[in-house]
Amino acid sequence: MEQAQERASKSGANGAARPPEETGATSGIALELLVHGVGGATPEKMLNDPRTVRVTGDDTAAVFRRVDDEKAEDRPVDPDGAPVREAYVWCNLTSGNGTRALWLLLLPFMVVNLAHWMRPTARNRPGTVRLYGLLVRLAGLTLTVLLVAAACEVALDLTAWQCAGTRACAEAHSWLGFLSPTESDGGWWSEPGRRLALAAVVPAALTGLLWFLSRRTWSAYESQKPLTHAPEPSDDNIRTALGRPGFWYGRRLVARLRAAHTAAGLLTVAAALGSAASRHDREPGGPAALEALSRLLDVALIAGAVAVVWVVCRRGRTERRLDQELDARLVRLLPGAALALLLLTAVYAGWSRPGWRSTGRLPGDTTFGTIALLQGLLVLVLVVVAHLLYRAHPDPRAAMRGFAGPAVATLACALGGVMSGGVSQRVADWLDGTGGTIEGPPVLLTWQASVIPAALLVVLGLVGWLARRTLQLRRGELEAVEQDYADGSGQPLDDARTRRIASTRAMAALTDRAPRILGITSAATLLLGAAALAGAQLTDDTPGDASHGSYAIVQGAAETAQALGSWLIGVGFLLFVTWGRRAYKDASARRTIGILWDVGTFWPRAAHPFAPPCYAERAVPDLTWRMATWTEETGGRLVISGHSQGSVLAAAAAWQLKPSVRKRVALLTYGSPLERLYGRWFPAHFGPAALTSLHHDVACWRNLYRLTDPIGGPVHLPGDCGPEVDRAPLKDPLSYGRTKKHPLPAPILGHSDYQADPAFAEEREELLKRLRPREGVPAQGSSGRSSG
Repeated sequence: MEQAQERASKSGANGAARPPEETGATSGIALELLVHGVGGATPEKMLNDPRTVRVTGDDTAAVFRRVDDEKAEDRPVDPDGAPVREAYVWCNLTSGNGTRALWLLLLPFMVVNLAHWMRPTARNRPGTVRLYGLLVRLAGLTLTVLLVAAACEVALDLTAWQCAGTRACAEAHSWLGFLSPTESDGGWWSEPGRRLALAAVVPAALTGLLWFLSRRTWSAYESQKPLTHAPEPSDDNIRTALGRPGFWYGRRLVARLRAAHTAAGLLTVAAALGSAASRHDREPGGPAALEALSRLLDVALIAGAVAVVWVVCRRGRTERRLDQELDARLVRLLPGAALALLLLTAVYAGWSRPGWRSTGRLPGDTTFGTIALLQGLLVLVLVVVAHLLYRAHPDPRAAMRGFAGPAVATLACALGGVMSGGVSQRVADWLDGTGGTIEGPPVLLTWQASVIPAALLVVLGLVGWLARRTLQLRRGELEAVEQDYADGSGQPLDDARTRRIASTRAMAALTDRAPRILGITSAATLLLGAAALAGAQLTDDTPGDASHGSYAIVQGAAETAQALGSWLIGVGFLLFVTWGRRAYKDASARRTIGILWDVGTFWPRAAHPFAPPCYAERAVPDLTWRMATWTEETGGRLVISGHSQGSVLAAAAAWQLKPSVRKRVALLTYGSPLERLYGRWFPAHFGPAALTSLHHDVACWRNLYRLTDPIGGPVHLPGDCGPEVDRAPLKDPLSYGRTKKHPLPAPILGHSDYQADPAFAEEREELLKRLRPREGVPAQGSSGRSSG
């Protein structure tokens, strides 16, 4: 950091770059800024040198150089020499210490946040775009309520209400003795309301934990200010929101949403806590004063819920300017008022009510049924809105014809339901022991678990289709491989080697089948969820009990589905916990989880504040500052070289530069998902128009890919722009058999080691040549004009 500050001081007081002769720099210097992809990489590996030094940054993300290149700007430059290489290492943004394991709890929130960014391309439809974002934010709010309601179900209903209120269950779990009326001889905590008030600490603490994680990451990620510059005429040519000044600065919205979701969680706990006492007080002959207080609390809960929904609906993202307001009063008052209402409800529920006994279940079926119904309605409306947007500006390359967002939102709701049901089912089985002592979780959760086997059958069918499709693709690739590696000698090729290459290509091509898989899975999930909700509401009983008296085959299928679903959801829950524990203790497992976050947390938290933080809100400003300050200081040539997800960061950073600087930067991408994944799944931000504008805005851009790569692919720009950017597919492996250059068998590299291909150095050198000033023309940046 000290070196970066020293270099920045070489600029003039008004921000203008001093001529190279004043700073000691030479305009002929060239820099290659390497950005790694998913899974991370060490600076030693990226720079191919065991001796590296950090030139700017911190322990979370930093830029490194070889030790020999630390003072490269201060020595004479060979115009024809190799560029100085820098490595931007950002892997610790997604895989750091053991607390990253807690992010597994946030998986549904991350998925629903992705749905926000998957909307179709829209032109002149601002109202429809705002409605789309609003629906996704409301879906995210229901997920928060669902997670807290599941915690209330476990702590309040199953543990404090059912098990502690049942003699046999309390005897089996001695730690509940002080809550049991029989085991504690009518102790102070044994009254139902006081048991519930004590148990409410658990879901309230969960809400506090979510607030803490969001608040902590918000301070570290969303508070990183991006580079700003005075507007230039060419700024209007950018065809994506990623180039707007406030896109990577979502501090205000995340703070508002965090306050609303925290309040929603606390209000959910208050509603669960006060419902049983309110139902008792409203029975004939109940205490009038407590009944009146219960009605006042109901009014306060409704008012709080309305306030939460208003905050969520009131304001979306501010992207066209750097919004530094914070709504500090709202951020403090809304969660504070919800907490005060929860404490008042705890006092009300804990008031002495002689003769009150806990029987049956708390009204959880109504709660979970309402949440499921709301989620289904929100998804259906989202489908309509997405169709309207897509029809206004059709994009044949867009995944699922614009329905990717609703499909992903459906899966997010399903994930939330499975996690909630899994926790409730496992805790109920643990408390119940041999069975019969408590009534168990709400009927709807049992129905939802019972449809899991049917969902797995759909998944297995898709796996079978993929296997068949892979075989078909492999047969087609066999001839292509033979043609690609034919050397004209007439010697036969190795059949095993050919099959291996063809199989790798066929497997890599399966990535393009993901839209169909997601579409079928989400549609089946929505239909099965609707069937579970209808079954629970119509029968008010578990599938096995509801099928009694019907045909034997129907009863057998219902009982099998219920038992198998309960077992599957239990196994899934145990695997989830085991993975979380392993990730907490094992850095390699934590890095595997980090790969999931690399893909899922690129986007800002626009729909859910409790989603894992957006690492790009730190990485993109880092890269933008580095490119802008280096080119301003030296007037040199810069190639930003991005692999895999690093190419997405590189493109986003280039869009954030002002046009006069962007024209002095070349872009080299390899193994890039810019079009294959981001262009198809996020067409509003990485569609053809956006990528075409990037091609025209940077000095030059080349893209490398392999047919064996399951992630990277061509950019597919329309017209003559395509060949200007995409090089023909690189051969993989580099050599089919043993040759003088490759005496040992060459490996199939797939998505890795692009720099091992000679084409990489060729394209980099060509980009640097195109950046080099013509003879007699001064280098850009050396005229004293500001370029930062």
